[in-house]
Amino acid sequence: MNQDLDISLLRTFVAIVDTGGLTSAGKKVGRTQPAITHQIKRLEGLVGRTLFGENRRQLVLTPDGEVLLEFARSMLRLNDEARGRFSMPGIAGHVTLGTPDLYAAYLLPEVLDNFSRAHPNVEIHLRCTRSVYLSAALEREEIDIALMTNQPGFRRGELIRHEPVVWAASPSGTQELRRPLPLALLPQGSVYRQIAIDALNTADLPWTLRSICDSFAGLQAAVLSGIAVSAFPRCTITPNIRILSKGDGLPELPSIEMVLHRKEQGISEAAEQLARYIARELGNLPSSGEG
Repeated sequence: MNQDLDISLLRTFVAIVDTGGLTSAGKKVGRTQPAITHQIKRLEGLVGRTLFGENRRQLVLTPDGEVLLEFARSMLRLNDEARGRFSMPGIAGHVTLGTPDLYAAYLLPEVLDNFSRAHPNVEIHLRCTRSVYLSAALEREEIDIALMTNQPGFRRGELIRHEPVVWAASPSGTQELRRPLPLALLPQGSVYRQIAIDALNTADLPWTLRSICDSFAGLQAAVLSGIAVSAFPRCTITPNIRILSKGDGLPELPSIEMVLHRKEQGISEAAEQLARYIARELGNLPSSGEG
């Protein structure tokens, strides 16, 4: 390998992996399927390795493809960060960003770190609370933008991604076998609470509320202690959490909509750039458990 890797080829390669197909990748990067195929052949020629298995209808990365994918994601992140930094180097100001604690902890750290390095003169204040409270704070114009879980009754925000929701339990134990099923849930007004209850009622499974927690940390404690099971967004699942499924006797849960809101009276250029950056970065993240 004696040539530099082409960023556009790497972007196409990552798009194929994230979308699961040549046609869908083409739509994402604005190229036709034959052009996508040609780009992958060029990339394989540059690295001197086969990146996908022989069956192009079921795209599976080869071991070399898996290795290149990690490099490609890092190179694209640095490329986009540098491009953003020098395309608008003069952005400055203060932005108040509202988000539930679970998104702040599991989805935003790297996003905010990259944005801050690209725009060091933008000061970001975080307000972490439940989506129902963030909606009220937006109405009072106490925050500039909010990354929230979409709920009935909210004004429609910008759809960022669909996040799968799964049943979560402690690594050991048989909480899922108890009847009524012991639950740990957020308070009234939580979408995660409502979809868990609706799914159990539809499946005619008896349940009982063992723990009401106002924060995601509280839910984790209840689950890990073996007190109860709960409904978690897939992005928060860590190795010490056991995912339950139909095989464990529990119904499937629908995905939630993650949305971005701006305050109605308009926001500063710094806040708008942060909103766009969050939308792009989280929208491009592969959803765990979904294609």
